[in-house]
Amino acid sequence: MLPVNIPSASDLADLTDHRDDASVTIYVKSSPLPREIQTVQLTLKNLVADAMAQLEATGTPTRRLAEVAESLGRLQSDEEFWLHQAHALAIFAAPGKLQTYRLANHIHELLAVGDRFDVGPLLRSVSFANAGYVLTVTGGSVHLYELSADHRPAELELSLPSDLESVLEIPNHGGQSDLQRAAGATGQKIEQQRYCRLIQEAVLGRISDSSLPMILAATDDMKRAYRVINTYPFLLDHGIDVHPDSLTPDDLDARAREILDEHYRSELSEWREHFGTQRSHGRATSKLDEVARAATAAAIEELLFDMESTIEGSIDGMGVLKTADDAGPSTYNVVDEIAARVLRSGGKVRAVRNKDLVDGSPVAALLRFPV
Repeated sequence: MLPVNIPSASDLADLTDHRDDASVTIYVKSSPLPREIQTVQLTLKNLVADAMAQLEATGTPTRRLAEVAESLGRLQSDEEFWLHQAHALAIFAAPGKLQTYRLANHIHELLAVGDRFDVGPLLRSVSFANAGYVLTVTGGSVHLYELSADHRPAELELSLPSDLESVLEIPNHGGQSDLQRAAGATGQKIEQQRYCRLIQEAVLGRISDSSLPMILAATDDMKRAYRVINTYPFLLDHGIDVHPDSLTPDDLDARAREILDEHYRSELSEWREHFGTQRSHGRATSKLDEVARAATAAAIEELLFDMESTIEGSIDGMGVLKTADDAGPSTYNVVDEIAARVLRSGGKVRAVRNKDLVDGSPVAALLRFPV
């Protein structure tokens, strides 16, 4: 399993609220492979040097410049930190502040220096729901895999009883002295459900706080038994209908992603239908200026936004949007800023591709109340 640490909604809100003229944002491609870490560190060293040069050019006082340089220097020399990496690293540094996040998906290299952190790539990374789990169950083996947008399935360790398989064994006592287990077909179903219940306890121990979809790949008997006892609310109805032992890791990955893609298409189709109904009642909008005002007024319950939008501009304290032809010291990605304001007000955000939105707009919002 990759050593990722994903920011919470409150973490993202804190990062987007941050204001300091000596703020540095760095996104760098990383690697879970130890042999590649030296290259990552060299890239980071060059980006830090560029950041210090930019801060110095803007007239940052020497003392504040030294604070940022010292915290970034400690990070670069932290041997324990570099022992465990994922596919990307996000770094946010300012005087008296240093925050890092290891990310599972790949992110383009970026350096930004200014009065705020560039949270956009991080926000898009953690809110793009192209991930889930696959649980494989047979009478002799159990595996839980984690899927993410940019890497093959990674197996998660489960705390299973060492004698798990013995649960399926129905002893023959040759008499009636031991009636703890029922015999025949009924007994077999009971033991299979007991077996699956132990598996589910271990699975929930790993993912109970998740809301990602889970796909079941099991033999026919275990499939029925597991679905009877399942309490994980995000287990998909459609599973992998092939004996798990016959699947290579690549087969498992391909079949799981087909199911996930179909699940998301169905989910987004339902969302757009609901959006249309709500818009007819004045409770949804896809107009960028209206969404900016609604986000500022804490009126958005849920926002879908284009993960590739690059619209530059600014949004004032009343939610008035001004777009800009080019990026500048007083502009930022306005779609990212809208998403950040929705998070700060307790709303939900989800990054999607533009084709999954409506009207060709980079945003679509369900409203708590008309604005």
